[in-house]
Amino acid sequence: MPSSSSLSITFLGTGTSLGIPVVGCSCAVCTSGDPRNKRSRSSIHVQSPETSFVIDTGPDFRSQCLRENIRKVEAALFTHPHTDHIMGFDDLRPFCFGEHATMPIYGSPECLTQLQQVFGFAFDPARWNPVYLKAVARPVTGPFEIADVRLTPLEVTHGTVRTTGYLMANNQRPLAAYLPDCKHIPGETLDLMKGVDTLIIDCLRLQPHWTHMNLEEALAVRDAVHPRQTWLTHLSDRLDHATLQAGLAEDVQVAYDGLKLLLA
Repeated sequence: MPSSSSLSITFLGTGTSLGIPVVGCSCAVCTSGDPRNKRSRSSIHVQSPETSFVIDTGPDFRSQCLRENIRKVEAALFTHPHTDHIMGFDDLRPFCFGEHATMPIYGSPECLTQLQQVFGFAFDPARWNPVYLKAVARPVTGPFEIADVRLTPLEVTHGTVRTTGYLMANNQRPLAAYLPDCKHIPGETLDLMKGVDTLIIDCLRLQPHWTHMNLEEALAVRDAVHPRQTWLTHLSDRLDHATLQAGLAEDVQVAYDGLKLLLA
């Protein structure tokens, strides 16, 4: 459990939508023996002294929770409704077993609308029972709090899709910004992140991409925000962990599944 005024962030997954290894691919990264090149779909688990929540529940969410021995999730936050970020939604069930236990679900109004279309059963109190997922929509339209963590939505674009990143603060200090899927960050969003301790950002590959940041773009955000440390996530099989890490500055690191950060 984190100490007072701290956050613990566990990378449940750091991969792109296909996961690594990609089915049927025999490239050097997909066949690598380096465990850091085994990447499940991107998601994080956040713990503070008073709460425990996840951001996104991709198709690998169940196995990620088992791997990390996660016993408590008190809320789920969503960045956007693409399948690689939501298809483990029903695996939130064990965290709200019991007749009166519900699961707060945070996301933009547009994201929640699509979640309710796909998983309508979970949001319908008439269909709830003690062992089903009992989801309660919590629209994100501005800063909000989950116990001792203050969260500020970070609006970005991911191709033509609006995506919500999250700025996390404990005792008013901005500790982490999480932006797993983005291509363009508006100036007002950059301003919100300036001075954050830890930046976690999309870095799909070296070459430009039409919906994701490449390495050059991710590093430009780091230069604009000036965090103490930057972690690259949502990585494709175009990026070998060791090779990428060897070419980076000391304050920029490549995330991997199971990595834990303690921020104070």
